[in-house]
Amino acid sequence: MTDDLEQFWSIMLGRDPESIRELWATLAAEEQTALYAHLQRMTTEEGWLEAQRISAQAALDALADLNDLPGKDE
Repeated sequence: MTDDLEQFWSIMLGRDPESIRELWATLAAEEQTALYAHLQRMTTEEGWLEAQRISAQAALDALADLNDLPGKDE
């Protein structure tokens, strides 16, 4: 969708579920896997601002109903 990293993260952490899912759909499977793991780390690891944690959790919540999530079938 975009090569602009700043715009990518603005959308992914923008707390708009529809935009998050649309951006997610443009990613290759390996990119989705890496991004999902990164979002999970953002919600659990130290060093992230509270606003970043909330935004990462909002992204995970927006993706929660998708069937193609990494590890969903495990």
